[in-house]
Amino acid sequence: MAWDFETEPDFQAKLDWMESFVAEKVEPLGYLGIHPYDVKNPRRNALVRPLQQEVRDQGLWACHLGPELGGQGYGQVKLGLMNEIIGGATFAPIVFGCQAPDTGNAEIIAHYGTPEQKERYLRPLLDNEIVSAFSMTEPQGGSDPTNFVTRAEIDGNHWKINGEKWFSTNGKWADFLIVMAVTDPDAPRHERMSMFIVPRDAPGVEIVRNVGVYGQQDGSESYVRYTDVRVPADHLLGTRGSAFAISQTRLGGGRVHHAMRTVGNCRKLLDKMGRRAVSRTTRTGTLADYQAVQFDIADSYIELEQFKLFVLKTAWMIDKHNDYRRVRKDIAAIKALMPKVYADIAKRCIHIHGSLGVSNEMPFVGGLIAAMVMGIADGPTEVHKATVAKQHLKAYRDVKDPVFPDYSLLNRKALAMELYPDPVGEIADAAEAVA
Repeated sequence: MAWDFETEPDFQAKLDWMESFVAEKVEPLGYLGIHPYDVKNPRRNALVRPLQQEVRDQGLWACHLGPELGGQGYGQVKLGLMNEIIGGATFAPIVFGCQAPDTGNAEIIAHYGTPEQKERYLRPLLDNEIVSAFSMTEPQGGSDPTNFVTRAEIDGNHWKINGEKWFSTNGKWADFLIVMAVTDPDAPRHERMSMFIVPRDAPGVEIVRNVGVYGQQDGSESYVRYTDVRVPADHLLGTRGSAFAISQTRLGGGRVHHAMRTVGNCRKLLDKMGRRAVSRTTRTGTLADYQAVQFDIADSYIELEQFKLFVLKTAWMIDKHNDYRRVRKDIAAIKALMPKVYADIAKRCIHIHGSLGVSNEMPFVGGLIAAMVMGIADGPTEVHKATVAKQHLKAYRDVKDPVFPDYSLLNRKALAMELYPDPVGEIADAAEAVA
């Protein structure tokens, strides 16, 4: 029986190296006014490339990929522990070769792409020479693929794509986009869409504008219009109508990674709460002397530890079963819980810091907005809660309890009396019968 919470010493040594490396060399990059995805920026590359080489030298580059693609093929538990550290710095995913959406896009091309596409797109993507975008969400339909209207139709030996996509992250930097479009409008709802590689410079691809999440100076969430965009027939990824299934597999591991990166961010917030509480003096002592502040810190610690253990247990289940579908309920559960834990801790951290906490001299409001983003990205919280409930209720689909079910107290007592008759009562009954 293996049931413990220890990390093997060799891997713990790698995590310890990551902690120091990220804090000392990677985190400062986020304050220099350059974007981690701007791979054409010489200054960015001069700073990032040497750090990426250090990660490669440690054998920690793109660890989500198998050895055939230059990674370590780590399971979700190891990746989760790494992502807890990576989540605390803006540039860390790029430096470690595990940045979204490139990770998921690389997995799709590795599995479904042609040899030519792997050479043209996958190799430079894995080396971070280029970046990509996942063009899925639509202005009128949100992230629900069954409401998409962007169409792809056969046109000779090409596909012709028309429609609009919203919040295609990093579209402004991307060399290519992976686009979900309706190819079979009369098929069952989850079999209507297909997935395509679309070069960013293909005629008809237009970035209408780049939108920023509130507080960002320079937006990189692209609003993209596709007008008669033609791509070769072999740019279809997977089989026709399989986009929904492919996207769910793509998103499963990503949700665990996002959750552990959230753990890393929350850990930093909790650390800053503690530092502020013991340092900020009041008329009668420090903030740490007040029970209300103690409660906030206690609640934050409890929520964070519960969440972290839930995420790692989910990662362990994925490693055990090697099947995201078997862990669907728990993946949805951590995705639903993630924005709440993040928002709760961010709000408490802001409050303990007072006016400084809400100012633009602290990053805490950004954490609060990031928590709200986590409640929307990869599907809204409500969808994931519904998934949890539906998956949980599957075990009860054949239950047909009467109005007074067997777990009512009267029925439980009657059953107990059958199992353990009262000997005193039996003797009394027998005496009455003799009399």
